[in-house]
Amino acid sequence: MKLSLKITKILLKSGALLFLIPIFLSCDKKMGVIKNSDILLLPTQTVKIFESVLTDSAKLQVILSASLMERYTNSKPPYSEFRKGIKVLFYDGHKIPIASFTSKYAKYLDDQRLWELRDSVVAINEKNERLETELLYWDQDKDRVYTDRAVRITSEDDIVLGIGLESNSRFTNWWILNSKATISI
Repeated sequence: MKLSLKITKILLKSGALLFLIPIFLSCDKKMGVIKNSDILLLPTQTVKIFESVLTDSAKLQVILSASLMERYTNSKPPYSEFRKGIKVLFYDGHKIPIASFTSKYAKYLDDQRLWELRDSVVAINEKNERLETELLYWDQDKDRVYTDRAVRITSEDDIVLGIGLESNSRFTNWWILNSKATISI
């Protein structure tokens, strides 16, 4: 009986040893995985219900709002992403907005001061002209918006269809690069 008890103890100790060796060896391997993880690809800042108000000489200029903003400052180049859409209202010192941009997705490249608006982009100017497209770039330094995609501009009198557009950022001085049709309403 003492012999079987000794054998049982030896088997238990060697079984425990065989069980623990892979655990210790696997911990070393996991540490390498953690060190080489993609943590730098995660956002450095996440903001829910984001609103930025820009003024000049105490006069309201622009209100930018989004339900989610994620900043990636570890990325080269650094950028902000608005995966749930964005709304930009231009006031230019007036009490009510004179122009607006909305989209279901937006990305802002910090270094270039360039916005990329995607998916159901709509711009409305002070003449109530409405631009619709799937992709629109907004270059803040040049005060310019542009696209090479299909566009539709609806005004009180006409619907203009075309490919490509350039305009100032308030969408008051626009031209379609390749006009396809003008439909009178």
